Amino acid sequence: MILRLSGLEALNITPEFGFAVIGERTNITGSPKFSKLILGGDFDGALAVARQQVQGGANLLDVNMDEGMIDSEAAMIRFLNLIGSEPEIARIPIVIDSSKWSVIEAGLKCLQGKAVVNSISLKNGEEDFLRQARLIRRYGAATIVMAFDEQGQADNFQRKIDICARAYGLLSKHANFSGSDIIFDPNILTVATGLEEHRNYAVDFIEATRWIKNNLPGARVSGGVSNISFSFRGNNTVREAMHAAFLFHAIRAGLDMGIVNAGQLAVYEEIEPELRERVEDVLLNRRDDATERLVDFAENVKAKDKTRVPDEAWRAEPVEGRLKHALVKGITDYIDTDTEEARQKCKRPLDVIEGPLMAGMSVVGDLFGSGKMFLPQVVKSARVMKKAVAYLMPFMEAEKSAGAKPQGRIVMATVKGDVHDIGKNIVGVVLQCNNYDVLDLGVMVPAAKILETAREKKADVIGLSGLITPSLDEMVHVAQEMEREGFRLPLLIGGATTSRAHTAVKIAPHYGASTVHVLDASRAVGVVNSLLNEELKPQFDKKTREE
Repeated sequence: MILRLSGLEALNITPEFGFAVIGERTNITGSPKFSKLILGGDFDGALAVARQQVQGGANLLDVNMDEGMIDSEAAMIRFLNLIGSEPEIARIPIVIDSSKWSVIEAGLKCLQGKAVVNSISLKNGEEDFLRQARLIRRYGAATIVMAFDEQGQADNFQRKIDICARAYGLLSKHANFSGSDIIFDPNILTVATGLEEHRNYAVDFIEATRWIKNNLPGARVSGGVSNISFSFRGNNTVREAMHAAFLFHAIRAGLDMGIVNAGQLAVYEEIEPELRERVEDVLLNRRDDATERLVDFAENVKAKDKTRVPDEAWRAEPVEGRLKHALVKGITDYIDTDTEEARQKCKRPLDVIEGPLMAGMSVVGDLFGSGKMFLPQVVKSARVMKKAVAYLMPFMEAEKSAGAKPQGRIVMATVKGDVHDIGKNIVGVVLQCNNYDVLDLGVMVPAAKILETAREKKADVIGLSGLITPSLDEMVHVAQEMEREGFRLPLLIGGATTSRAHTAVKIAPHYGASTVHVLDASRAVGVVNSLLNEELKPQFDKKTREE
């Protein structure tokens, strides 16, 4: 079967066509440059980015305007209309990329030819899935289907193929889709994180791709390629090698297209042999120490000319410096000894956490944010932190049993539609260490469940977390529900896509009580302390409004 798409020109994707490149840089959530241009109103500059993707070899162009601080529908319409006036860009098909159906539909109304929708899923059940699919069919587009259902994102081979098979059956039987207009995205997830459960992610995607091509007639397979290498953000040499090696194996399994940075793909055969071996050890899960070996290589690439400090020289530093070094380097060998020494110097065991341990984790966060640390190293740092906290817990429990009462009860949750919880978990640990009673409801939690628990457990604070853009809308919904049901508890907002500005402009107006953005775990305790202190709260609220 032929997948027939078009901009001003036809694009027929056949088995002989080869791999189709979907240009990724016109995505406000994935390209800082493009985001800055759109937020600044520089649509001419944004068009130049699109033009560069076409000139770089993109066969299709992915356009995403999911940003909480702009009118995404208006931005999508304006940008697509501008593209339509540029024949060099408009000649290739557009992939309308959004997590909001209203934005997708607004985009579909702007386009001539045959576009691709990115994406729909079974996240909200079959009825919503089929409603959107039938509209896509009416607009004459093909669609990408994410391997995501009511239980969340598919993260292993069996879940991927089960969801894709179910979606294929629904689309073909109930939405009049031909197999060639169905493009599955079985979720390219990040490998080399340092977590055991992530080791087979690339293999699972490749094998799911092979299964789809063999069992779902006509269906195509796509994916966001750069996700695979997020662990090595900041090291383009390693990332480009990972992309090239991953594509080499995935295309052989049947991958038809992928969202990549057109013009910046490395050639598989030209990857340095040692780097290629280490990359493939990670991607194909061939060695237990594959991640460590690739991290070592990446560090050498990042710092070829730097002189390394002798391995044990840091042991001569004061204990605060040793704890920071252990956290940054992920060293657990001396953590109990050093934590005990720090405890002896502090008045309370909690002071060790709030002092040198949090200071060390702040350094880790800064290094990761600037691309100078990689995700597997951050995971190792978190393990060091966890070990130090575990050592201190008996001492803190002894303090509690001596008469300390919990300072307050906090209900925390990652909102509905979002499966990410690393940041939330760290905040929870820090609050628990500060004698707060934390009720963590986990991920993908509906608003009704959050509010029901808060009411039943007599919570003092509600904390919401989310990593992806749709979570921002869900947080607004939770705030609206809290207002409707008469809650007056402080509402904390946190997560990678959240910001102080978005919280103030988009969330706070819907809720009549304190609504505060929390930047990271190190600030959570101070915020909660202020909100639950009757003397400090008025001044804190005033300062928050002014900022």
